[in-house]
Amino acid sequence: MEYTNLLLQHQGNIAVLTINRPKALNALNSDTLSELSAALDELGRDSSVKAVIVTGSGEKAFIAGADISQMKDFSPLEGRRFAQLGHATFRKLELLPQPVIAAVNGFALGGGCELSMACDIRIASENAKFGQPEVTLGLTAGFGGTQRLPRLVGTGLASELLFTGDIIDAQEAYRIGLVNKVYPLESLMEEALKLAQRIAGRAPVAVQLTKSAIQRGINLDLDSAQAYEAEVFGLTMSTSDRTEGCTAFVEKRKPNFEGR
Repeated sequence: MEYTNLLLQHQGNIAVLTINRPKALNALNSDTLSELSAALDELGRDSSVKAVIVTGSGEKAFIAGADISQMKDFSPLEGRRFAQLGHATFRKLELLPQPVIAAVNGFALGGGCELSMACDIRIASENAKFGQPEVTLGLTAGFGGTQRLPRLVGTGLASELLFTGDIIDAQEAYRIGLVNKVYPLESLMEEALKLAQRIAGRAPVAVQLTKSAIQRGINLDLDSAQAYEAEVFGLTMSTSDRTEGCTAFVEKRKPNFEGR
């Protein structure tokens, strides 16, 4: 499928998904969200893809936010539909079978911050900026910011950012646990690819089941979450990758995983 607002490229078993609206600082409008949803469906069906990197085109913005020029004249029903489209698309991203790395290469504000939080791992360039500035526009966060940010950094810090609309730099995002690492802009994608390749080199079924256990378990009580973990742990016993991995360990050699 061809996309107007996205670039979907493959580097071996790594997919790189780039939001490509540089003149609008990669702002998210309805068309872009719909294309992103379709691209995620495409990736979810592609068993050759072992990890995904999401980034933005250019050197200024990851995603500067939702497209204000589209939103400014919304009726209440149109606003709700737009939020629901964002929620559904980001949830699809969150539940994609493959691990997803956000390579945040500039402004990640509003919907951009929210999209990054729907990824499994976030790394940032030194020039990256994060924030949920919706209240400065008379809006609330609408693509999951009020829900994912408290889960990632705690209620107090999230409330401060959501109530003030303040924008923080990459080092502060790292300090509060919003991002895993900060790199110079020129090496960000290289580092993202290195991380993706390390993940892709592990047993694919085990990685995907691990993601499932994290995503499902975080919203369950501990006993229910551990019961689910036991189920996926048991399921790995049926895979040839488990046999290969354990045999390779005993034989002191590198395993050759086949994803089955």
